[in-house]
Parts: sequence; structure tokens; C-alpha cells
Amino acid sequence: MAIDKELIKDDLYQAVNGEWLETAVIPDDKSSTGGFMNLRDGVEELLMTDLDKMVAGDIELTNDEQVEMLKYYKQAMDFDKRNALGETPVQPLLEKLKALETIQDLQTLAPEWARYGLPLPFSLGIEPDMKDTSTYILSLSVPGTILPDTTYYQPGNEAGERLLTVYKDMSQKVLELMGFDADEAANLVEQAVEFDALFIPHMKSSEELADYTITYNPRTAEEIKYYSQDFDFLALFKELIGQDIDKAIVSEPEFFEAFHAIVNNKQIELLRAWMIVNLANSQTALLSEELRQAGSLYQLALSGSPKTQSPEKHAYYITIGMFSQVIGDYYGKKYFGDKARLDVREMVEAMIGVYQNRLKANTWLTAETIELAIKKLDALDIFVGYPDTYPEIYTKLKVNDEASFYSNTAEFTRQFNERDFARWNKEVDRSEWGMSAATVNAYFHPNHNLICFPAAILQAPFYSVDQTRSENYGGIGAVIAHEVSHAFDNNGAKFDAQGNMNNWWTEADLEAFDQRAQAMIKQWDGIEFAGGKVNGKLTVSENIADGGGLTAALEATKQEDDANLSEFFMNWARIWSLKARPEYQQLLLSIDVHSPAELRANIQVRNMDEFYETFDVKEGDKMYFAPEDRVVIW
Repeated sequence: MAIDKELIKDDLYQAVNGEWLETAVIPDDKSSTGGFMNLRDGVEELLMTDLDKMVAGDIELTNDEQVEMLKYYKQAMDFDKRNALGETPVQPLLEKLKALETIQDLQTLAPEWARYGLPLPFSLGIEPDMKDTSTYILSLSVPGTILPDTTYYQPGNEAGERLLTVYKDMSQKVLELMGFDADEAANLVEQAVEFDALFIPHMKSSEELADYTITYNPRTAEEIKYYSQDFDFLALFKELIGQDIDKAIVSEPEFFEAFHAIVNNKQIELLRAWMIVNLANSQTALLSEELRQAGSLYQLALSGSPKTQSPEKHAYYITIGMFSQVIGDYYGKKYFGDKARLDVREMVEAMIGVYQNRLKANTWLTAETIELAIKKLDALDIFVGYPDTYPEIYTKLKVNDEASFYSNTAEFTRQFNERDFARWNKEVDRSEWGMSAATVNAYFHPNHNLICFPAAILQAPFYSVDQTRSENYGGIGAVIAHEVSHAFDNNGAKFDAQGNMNNWWTEADLEAFDQRAQAMIKQWDGIEFAGGKVNGKLTVSENIADGGGLTAALEATKQEDDANLSEFFMNWARIWSLKARPEYQQLLLSIDVHSPAELRANIQVRNMDEFYETFDVKEGDKMYFAPEDRVVIW
């Protein structure tokens, strides 16, 4: 692909990706295409082909878990049976909701709904205690809302008004397909929307929640008891966990302090309607094709995609979602292997070494904080490629051949949820992967102090033996260092070497870091993009990680004998190639902690002196930042 070297001075992203952008076509069932998405599409095509070969007997199954996965896939693909059943599988649940007359009825229903992952006016989870990450604790969180963020509910928000109309139309259609008459369905939808609106004054926005430590609010059993005079949270917890609890983490206390004013017997009609509409919409993907298509309308409006996934892709994604670690094990061993796993692990260890050296040379931290930062790096756990084993729960998923696809899905969901509730107060399993090896992504886990690079992301343009070392550092090297940088972004910096939330910084160092974080917020805040503006506060943690990752990867590149900084910077821009639908771009601007891909490619390089030297960028060029405006934290 031809690259206009002169254009780089004005727009690195367009210089590298412009020719591709002119011809790239977004698939009808996708919201975007490009670097990450192209790899995901490749994995999708590869594994769908392999699953079909397994069905045909052309690929031999190697363990019992693969056998059960294939049985489940066959049920998901049996569209004739699913279509014949129609809405029948969900009718018993709807009947239970129609009989909901009091909050005591909700109390009776709640354990079953929690075990099967069905919609409640709150949500529950089991997670590591942020201040004692060796132990699992119960979390009490807010329910899901109709619109993507509280900001969409603000008066005059056109996107919110448009989406709410789509949601109402979709819900009306779904309810009618499930046997409700038109007038009853319309009434239920209006009541559900009215009830949903009651949550919003007491919930936080995506911008506020970008600092995820604010969700750590331990509350005693006595404090939780007073959240409602009608609903007994403690009794529900005991039924799910098997014993009384002394405390839980409440993600948004303000919501639960208002809980009784929202969820009470006077408003039982609104609550019932909200639960019926939420249940109906949430189950459509597991029922007939007609219901699946009807229930996808809101998601299509969010993404801007003209079509939903084909039935075959839908069956594939449900299968790999349920058997994620089983398919990941298959993919990692077949398409990645031990040799590549060792190679990439060495690259990760080398990047950590670069990071340690940069910390030692740091000029704005005290020696005390630098020592503890290096200690955190030394303790950093590394997951590469695929795990050696997967959790025992996958050995227990047995498809009942006599039951429907819907029933087996519900049963598996219950098994996963009961496994989680049984973990309460037990030792945290730090060996469990949070992603399948077949996932094109990577992550840093603050509570485990670990970084993970699944096999599926370890492909070109991120990483390839056919690319130069400089290109690999501009791709996977920067991604590796990005995840390492999350250990020291505005969130990760609040966790110590054991993953516990604990301030290990001196007061002066923390102030110096906050000043630099504010500079990063200022640099990004308000940049116009796709008809909206970047929110510097929402995206600051990812921008800090991008900056730190790119800087560390550049340093590693410069240590190579054949370092080529031009290749390094161009591959950095290449991995962010993206063509996305306007609706999807606007959604991401509102709720995504990541900045737009095009800006990630163009902004961070402008903070680096080497970019100016490599491409002879000078004042007057559009890619130029004055030295005093360049932000380098790590």
C-alpha cells in the first residue's frame, strides 16, 4: 500500500490508512471494520468453518468439553426447532411476572431471577475485594438502563429521544409476538419507560464511573438492611450464598439510598411492566428467528448496522460465549502453539524491563515511590496466548438432548451464576483468564496485577514473524506496554503490587502525577470528532496508557540494531485503522473510555520528539505540537 510521506506531516493516520479507507466496506452486520475488527472477522470465519467441520466429522474432538460444546452448537443451529417453539419457552417466566402484585412477590421471585441472570431492579456479582484481593466479596450494583448513559436522558438530547422511540417500537413488536394484545403491550412499554426514568437522578454517568475506584463502597449488613422497608436484601443474599453476610460492596450508594422510594408497593404496576418488558427483550436472541430479528432493532439503531447477524453467526457467537474457554483452548493450541507463546512472553518481559529502566530514570518521582513502582512491576503476572487449563465449571456443562436450546442455555447460565455465588468469602483464583484465547484484545487486571495477551491478537499487523522488529514494536509492543502502563494510569496507580487498593505514593508524587493527568485531560478534552467531542475525563486512563505504551515501545525499538522509527510509527497508525458507522462513533464518544482510533493514532505521536525528527515535522505542519504542549507521563 502506497504511503504519502509528505502527508504524514499533516495526518499520519490518513497517510498510512487513506488508501484503505477509500475502498474499505463495513459488513452489513457490523458497526465497523479495520485493524481489530479485521482480525475478529478472520477468527470468526476460521472458527465457524472449524465448528462446521466438527459437525461433519472432519475435525476430531479431543475432549469431553468439546463434545458438549458441539452438542450445544447443533442445538443453536437447529432453527427449525427453535422457530417451531416460538415464544413458548419464555411463557412460564412471563406468567410469573404477570402475577407480581407486591414487593413480597418480588422477594419470592428474586433468588430464581438472580440464579438465572434475569432482569431485576438491581444486579449482583461476586468479585475480588479491592482492599483484600485474596478474597471474593458480594457486590450490589445498579440495574441496566434503557439508554446507554445518564447523559442520554438529558432534555434536548436528540440521540436519546431517537433511541427511546426505537426502543418503544421494538418492545411493542416483541410483546405482541409473545402474545400480548396491542393496547396491553403499549401500556406496558410506556410504564417500563416511566419506571426506567426513575433510576436516572440517582445513577452516575460513564464519565464519573471512568474512575472505577468510586464503585468501592463497603456497607455493613445493617446499612444495607435500611435500603428498603419492603425488600429484604439480606434474606436474598443468604438464600443465594447459604449464610449471612457481614458486608457487601455497593457500587452506587446514592441509588440504593433512594431504592425504597423507587421500588415499593405503590409503584408495583410500573415495576411489573419494567420487568416484563426487560425479560421479553432480553430473551429474544434465544428464541425463534422472528423474535431474534424483532429484538435486535434497538441494537441496530445503536450501532448503525443495517442488518443483524445471520442465524449461523448468531449461533456461533452464543456457542463461543457459553464455552469461551473451551473454544479458546482449541484455538490457542491449534493456531498459536507453545513456540509463539514463549516468543511473545519474552517480548513482554523485555517490555517490562524497558519500563523498569524508564522508572529508574524518572525525574519527577521520589526514590521511595519509584522503588514501590518497580516492586509492582516485578510482581506483575503475565498471561500469553492461552491458559494451560480452564476452570472446572466447563467440565460440568452437559447438554440435555431432551431439552430445548433455550432450556440448556438457562441451565448453563444458572450453573455459572451458582458457581460465582459459591465463591463468596473464598480465596480468589488468580489463574483464571478473563478472556478467551480466541479474543482479539488484551487487558490489565488491577486486582490481580496481571496483563493478558490472548492468542488471537498476536497476528499481523500487531505481530508477525514476517514483519520487522520495528513494526512489531509499533504494533504488539505498544499494546503490551499499553497494558503495563495501566498499572500506573489514574486508576491502576491506586493499586499496589498485590492488586489491593492502597495509596503507595508520597503526597508530593501523587500531586505531580495528578498535574500530568490533568494535562492529558486538557490535551484531549473537546477535540471535535464525528459530530461530537472527545471527553478528556472519560478517556484519560486509556490515553495515559497509550502514551506510556508508545513511549516504552519506542525505547525498545531504539535498542534494536536495525531500528527503523519510520516503520515503527507507521505500524502504530496501521493498527488503529478503522471505518465505523456514524451512530456507532457517536455512541463510543459518549460511553467508551477509549478515544477514537484515528485520534489514538495521531495525537500520541505528537507528544514524542522522535516523531518530529523521523518525519521532519516542523511548526506550521498540522501534526505539530509546540514543545510546551506535549504531554509525556511515563
